[in-house]
Amino acid sequence: MGKYTTADKGKAAEEYVVEVLCRKGFRLLCRNFAVHNVGEIDSAFVKGDTVYIVEVRARKLIPDFPTPAESVTRSKKRKIERTSSYLINRYDLCEKNIYFLLGQVTLDDCGLVKNVEFIPF
Repeated sequence: MGKYTTADKGKAAEEYVVEVLCRKGFRLLCRNFAVHNVGEIDSAFVKGDTVYIVEVRARKLIPDFPTPAESVTRSKKRKIERTSSYLINRYDLCEKNIYFLLGQVTLDDCGLVKNVEFIPF
């Protein structure tokens, strides 16, 4: 088998986050919702009267290196917020509450998922 790439690790982390949230009763609305020249949302879920917009970040925890949460810049947050307005209109979610979450995925030395935390942003 070939090398486990960064893209492979990111896909695995996104899939893991979807599985965890679905097991907790969240309904997957969409994945990789992109708007040209605006931004992308990794995944969106609905639970009750709330839409959860989820950005997934995966990294090994390395001392003196930013955590996955610290890697989400102000610019990235703005892009997610702008893109979410398109998602809200596309799926007619104007009456729902909107909640932004970071799925912070910790990887082991082999690049496999070790842990996931959900952090509001």
